[in-house]
Amino acid sequence: MNAKTRVYLLFGGRSGEHEVSLMSARNVLQALDRSKYEVVPIGITKDGRWLMSGDPLRALTEGVAAAGGLPVGLLGDPTRADLLPLAGSEPALGPAERVVFFPVLHGTYGEDGTIQGLLEMANVPYVGCGVLASSVGMDKGVAKALFRQAGLNVGPYKVYLRRDWERDPAAVRADVEVSFAGYPLFVKPANLGSSVGISKAKGPEDLERAFAEAARFDRRIIVEQGIDAREIEVAVLGNDDPIASVAGEVLPGAEFYDYSDKYFSDRSETRIPADIPDDLMQEIRRQAVVAFKAIDGSGMARVDFFLERGTNRIFINEVNTIPGFTRISMYPKLWEASGISYSELCDRLIALALERHADKNRNATSV
Repeated sequence: MNAKTRVYLLFGGRSGEHEVSLMSARNVLQALDRSKYEVVPIGITKDGRWLMSGDPLRALTEGVAAAGGLPVGLLGDPTRADLLPLAGSEPALGPAERVVFFPVLHGTYGEDGTIQGLLEMANVPYVGCGVLASSVGMDKGVAKALFRQAGLNVGPYKVYLRRDWERDPAAVRADVEVSFAGYPLFVKPANLGSSVGISKAKGPEDLERAFAEAARFDRRIIVEQGIDAREIEVAVLGNDDPIASVAGEVLPGAEFYDYSDKYFSDRSETRIPADIPDDLMQEIRRQAVVAFKAIDGSGMARVDFFLERGTNRIFINEVNTIPGFTRISMYPKLWEASGISYSELCDRLIALALERHADKNRNATSV
């Protein structure tokens, strides 16, 4: 029996954020303490195959499929709660005293409650939010409704269906015109992250392109009123008693904080802590915890706000339940500025996963 905690690091996946996941996984792989953990990288290809990679660094550099590896799968069967080779019936590795799954899967099939549902069916501990918080946090329209119910300030928005846009774009354009105060508007897939599929529409002529781009990624499209605001982000950590990091500010290098700006260019800057008055800092941190609890978050999340210029009104934007873990990602940087190193952050996330799993297993499943 291996006394170390075995950590299955899940990365890649069927998502528009596949490449971001590879970058995040590289950092987590380097940060996990090998004296405490037996780390087993599991790469998920773009077509959904799970591969226990014998060459994780190649998988992270060249892509999961290129690195090869043993095809494995997880059954939704709590009596077989380990990864099994697809060609056999015995676990792929020997027994371990403790097993934790660490999904670093951004976007669809990773951050949206689907992988969490599989892990729940298998009754294994895993890092991060559960099924409900993951699915709600992923759907920007549903999340905003819950934030509003929790007393948080939400900017004007409206959700449209891809089907309706494709059937009658003129009717949708007309509805947009009467539903918002004016341009600019942001058009987004309702269920995606990392700014994938997001467009800024400066006028009516931009709407067709913006809707077409968002519709590539989701059947639900959200339109949001543009706000002249600073972008403020807070990291949250914990289960029933979560804590919030200091708030940081993103200074976009592009017109807005888009996918390229987040991960590939050096144009954007971050300011940690944000240059805001202390009372405003504490209020934003308080609201981050409120938002986390509103979706029944656990483990981790990054909560994003807009701070309106001229008024300092706070608008919650969204909650990211599997935030980026790349070298330039805000989530680990915010915790480093708050006194928690990257390696310690991983330790805490694994401990929180085990804590929540133990608490869940207290629940009766029959009468």
